[in-house]
This record gives sequence, structure tokens and C-alpha cells, in this order.
Amino acid sequence: MTEGHEHRDELPDDLNAAGYVGPYRFPDNSRRRIPGVLYLAIAAGCAAIWVLGRDSSPLVNEGWLWAAGALVVVALLSITSGWRMHVDERQALVAAQQAVGFPVGHASAQQVWRGVRSRPTWRVLCYSAEDPPVRRGLVLVDAVDGRVVEHLVEDNPEGWSAAPPEAAP
Repeated sequence: MTEGHEHRDELPDDLNAAGYVGPYRFPDNSRRRIPGVLYLAIAAGCAAIWVLGRDSSPLVNEGWLWAAGALVVVALLSITSGWRMHVDERQALVAAQQAVGFPVGHASAQQVWRGVRSRPTWRVLCYSAEDPPVRRGLVLVDAVDGRVVEHLVEDNPEGWSAAPPEAAP
């Protein structure tokens, strides 16, 4: 490669949050259906090559059929895991506050996936509004239908003091 023209990997614009101003919108998981359709098309091509060339070409054997079958399995998994998200992080924070049963101060939401079909879920960590927080909760909110999947509430075991930490000698 010539100097100054090296290729570098980059995040697509819709996934790169650096320098973004305003509320960030997570990309919808339904985009997973696109590669699933491509896998199906490639599987159909492999099956067609096997049907048309199995008797006339030494390069076409049962491997083409096995590849087509494997691609169909991966395609079905990809298509069925392409859930459309109807709940954003703000709605998940509201559902989490209702589930924990205390006024929430600080909270954060993280998108995670559950199960073999990768159902999108919001993992919300929230602390009570006192200073320092007395309680904390962890809530899993389904990003497809908004139901609370699980929640855990406990007294905050972290020892926080109002004084800033002392500098190490």
C-alpha cells in the first residue's frame, strides 16, 4: 500500500456515537434479517449448483448440498432473531422505576440479548434518589414488548461517604 492510503476499519455512521449531539437512538435489531435473506439466496445457489452439476462436474459433490443446508439453518436463525424493538431506553427506565418500587436517582440502561434467538433486552441498573443511595435495583426489560422480565432490589452494600477520597501518598 502507498503511504497515507492505508485502509482502516470504521464503525458505520449509525453505530458511531462519538461526537454525536442529542439523544442517541440504538439501531433496530430487525436489520439482522438482511444477512438472513442473503444466506438464503446463497443456499439456493449452492443447491442449484448441486442439482445442475452433480452428474456432469467432478467439482460438484454432496458438500454443496451440506453447505446449502447449513446456510439455511444460519439464515433461519438470523431471520428469526431480527426482532423489531418497540421499547427505547427511556421507556425501559420508566418500566424499571415502576418495578423497583422506589424513587430512582441515578440509572443507566444497557442493551443486551437473551436466549438462542437473541431477544433484545434492556438491562437497567438504578439507585435510589437519596444521597448516598440506600437501595439499588437491577431490572431486565424486554425491548420488544416492554414487559419486565426480571428484577432484583436490595439495600445498597456499597460504602459511600460524602467526603472525597483521599489522595494516595
